[in-house]
Amino acid sequence: MQFDPKENATVSQSSDHARPRRFSMSRWIGGAILVAVVAVLLMAMSLENRLIFHPVAYPAGNWNPPGLRFEDAWFRSADGTRLHGWYVPKKNALAAVLFCHGNGGNLTHRLDTIQMLNRRAGASVLIFDYRGYGRSEGKPNAAGVLADARAARTWLAEREKISPRDVVMMGESLGGAVAVDLAARDGARALVLESTFNSLPDVAAYHYPWLPVRWFLQTRFDSAAILGQYHGPLLQAHGDMDTIVPLPLGRRLFEAANQPKQFMLMPGHDHNDLMPADYFDALREFFESLPKPFENRPLGQNDAG
Repeated sequence: MQFDPKENATVSQSSDHARPRRFSMSRWIGGAILVAVVAVLLMAMSLENRLIFHPVAYPAGNWNPPGLRFEDAWFRSADGTRLHGWYVPKKNALAAVLFCHGNGGNLTHRLDTIQMLNRRAGASVLIFDYRGYGRSEGKPNAAGVLADARAARTWLAEREKISPRDVVMMGESLGGAVAVDLAARDGARALVLESTFNSLPDVAAYHYPWLPVRWFLQTRFDSAAILGQYHGPLLQAHGDMDTIVPLPLGRRLFEAANQPKQFMLMPGHDHNDLMPADYFDALREFFESLPKPFENRPLGQNDAG
């Protein structure tokens, strides 16, 4: 068999021409995917507050629940936004609790929790709605809800005639991040967290592993990074079947906390399940163990000192 250089050159030439076409096609597909991902990220950034906060405004909800004796609390946030809450007093209360609810619904959707806190755990309770929720004005955002919680704490402290620092901060889910922020930066008599995460980007990454959410998410709520600034009693509860905030994220937050701290594992408990009665019994014991509050103690004093 004779070697034909022309035939070989033709094959070689054909192969050389094919490679750039395949390379161009792969570059086009890669570019299209990149554009699509960037478009999704830009859309997510523009809608970030809507993706995080899911307020239910008045009149949705049961605003006249039978059997609950409460006082409507009206107050203003630092920027003048008018806010609303329910104050449920308790004679000889073991604690004055500010309850920060999660990112969905409004305060009426926590009726069972408030009743149990008041009757079974022995606490006076103020539950309030962030801006845009329930009867509160405005639209929610991270800075706004933190300011709203501080305004609510001030109202409760004045009503209970105690220092804001002697309020027990309590929060569920995203409300736990709000409670952590106030306790870490200003102090608290105690801190109670339910189904709470270490940081919001970690929760987002769990639900959207195919997106680089840790890079573009502007709302951080990085509770684990600041919890070490809080020096006081902590009770944290988390379900082992939580599908919204997985248990490992709650564990990471607990690891960042100082002593004294307690972790309550809730077997079979999912994120939105009602807390069982024995949880509120444990809360009562926790409140009974707390040091007595000191009236008129100024903000900025160190609980540990």
